[in-house]
This record gives sequence, structure tokens and C-alpha cells, in this order.
Amino acid sequence: MSLSDLIVVTKNKGKLREIKDFLSDLPLNIVGIDSIFPDFHYEETGITFEENALMKAQEAYMLTGKLCMADDSGLEVEALSNLPGVKSARFAGDNATDKDNNRKLLELLKGFSWEERKARFVCVICIIEPNGDFHFARAHCEGYILEEERGESGFGYDPLFYVPEYKKTFAEMDVSLKNKISHRGKALLKAKKILREILNKNK
Repeated sequence: MSLSDLIVVTKNKGKLREIKDFLSDLPLNIVGIDSIFPDFHYEETGITFEENALMKAQEAYMLTGKLCMADDSGLEVEALSNLPGVKSARFAGDNATDKDNNRKLLELLKGFSWEERKARFVCVICIIEPNGDFHFARAHCEGYILEEERGESGFGYDPLFYVPEYKKTFAEMDVSLKNKISHRGKALLKAKKILREILNKNK
């Protein structure tokens, strides 16, 4: 592998696809950690998105010594004391599917008013340089949780997360629009700036 490899720590194929698409104009060979270490495993034991992102990136960095990137992202519903939060991916249990998590969220919000269904997606990206220095990029996107799923694109809570400004859920948006306004898209924009600086520094 060359210095221009970027190891992305995720087992979520949809997320990896979004990241590759967003960073496609950078001179980087973007590699999912699974393709190098199929048995790679990490524990998300942090209580903040920053802690989890850093832990995941450090695990990959210790194995590869390469430029590594990990994110922790999740959904926060104000009326549920910001749940699911850092447990978004395993809200309905350790082996929960997206459908399981969405079903649990809808059950908890049953009978809630529109205003009480206010939510935000949060994304924190951690980038670790080959010299061990690390950087964070954080962003969020505001919206509401619908009473039923809409749309076929995206993954996770995307079919439930409605953005009033565009009158669409994330799952109803095309990739270019979602990347422009989403929590991950905004965080990736900040991460891209960090990656450019690292690449320029290592020319």
C-alpha cells in the first residue's frame, strides 16, 4: 500500500460507498478495513461520538500504520433524551437490522406530536495520520421523524428522517443532494479539507 491509501473503518457498505463517492476527487485509494482484515472487530464503548470515532480509528491505525479514518454517527431525538445517540446502530439489540431499529424508534414515538418528533443526525469523523496525529470533524443535520418509512435509498434511519426544507426523507433523496446536506456530507466536507492538508504535507 502507498502513502495515498486511506483506510476507512466501517463494516457498513452503504456508508463506505457514500465516503468513496464524496472523496472521489482526492488522490486517495480508499480501502475498507474489512478488505484487509476480514475479522477486524472493534467495541463501541465510548459515551460520545468523538470517543467512539477515535477508538475505531486507533484500532485500525495500530494494525496498519496508515492514514485511517473512522466515524461515529447517530440519530438524536430530543423528546427521547437524545436517544438512540451513540447506540443508534444497535438500538434494538447487538444484531439488530435497520428495520428492527426503525421499528423500535417508531414504537417509542407513538402518539408524539410533530414538534416532539424533532431530531438531528450527528456525525463525528476522526482522521489519524501516519505519524499518529489525529483530527476531528463534526457536523449535524436537523429534521423530524416520520410515522412511517418513505423512500428506497440510503440506509439506517434514512427512510424515517424527514428534512422539511426539501420535503423529503434522506431515503428519497438522490446521493448528490444527500451528500450536500447530510450530517455525514457536512462532516466529510470538513474531513476532506483535513485530508488535503495531510496530502499536501506529505508530498
